[in-house]
Amino acid sequence: MTIWQADISSRPRQNEQGETLWELVVCAADGGWYHTAICPQKQVNSEWIAAQIQLAAADKLPTSIQVFRPQSLGLIQTAGLKLDIEVVATRRTVALKKLLQQQAQSYGQPNYQPLLIESPPPLPIPDHLVGEKWQFVTLTAGQLVADFADRPIPIVSMPDYLLPPHWGLGANVAIPGVIIYGGRQSMRLARWVSETEPVSLNYLGDDPGGLVLDAGLADRWVMLTFNDREVSQAAKLFESRKRLVHGLHFLLVTPDDSGVTNSGIWLLQAN
Repeated sequence: MTIWQADISSRPRQNEQGETLWELVVCAADGGWYHTAICPQKQVNSEWIAAQIQLAAADKLPTSIQVFRPQSLGLIQTAGLKLDIEVVATRRTVALKKLLQQQAQSYGQPNYQPLLIESPPPLPIPDHLVGEKWQFVTLTAGQLVADFADRPIPIVSMPDYLLPPHWGLGANVAIPGVIIYGGRQSMRLARWVSETEPVSLNYLGDDPGGLVLDAGLADRWVMLTFNDREVSQAAKLFESRKRLVHGLHFLLVTPDDSGVTNSGIWLLQAN
């Protein structure tokens, strides 16, 4: 299975006719190689993108192409259809984002942000899915892997590239997380979280405070709200602990605090 990552967007550059230039960037998911192509905005279309993908591929097209920018998705999906390539929407395009940041340094535009994506204001989680209670917790990296990776939980999302050992974290390192006790709605809540394609949980700030779930390519959901000083301090500690472990954290949805059954667990990482 061959995985590429791709992006098409405007650049802070113009040609001799004063036309804004767009650039297609394609790279291997492991960052081993890349291909770029530039053209005026009026020439950007799925046919041109498909041709550039074929040029980059030589004789072997990829199995799938990952795209992180919502504005790029439609064009690249259409090009993928022409070439029978699956196009996957995901924020987890590490190699591509690193390449775009490196390229941006050559533009001489300090205010240019190659990874900037405008996100809508966060929406509240559906009322009927709000959990009965919740809490901040920590688990050691060893506990997280041993207790949840292979347990019979209906929904488990703990990809290998997010597991603590992949980041060089020892078994005793504390990984922060959030547990939501969903009661009778626990399974429905877990399914909803899974459908949103969760990426990370982030502290919204005070007055009132809250935790926002970043999901999909640009979606945001208010999962929890609070207006309590102690909880706000715990939320700030949650954020500081994330920074100590490469942004890793987890969300666990469970019916109650018995520890007998769980509905879903997600290993997440802040961008």
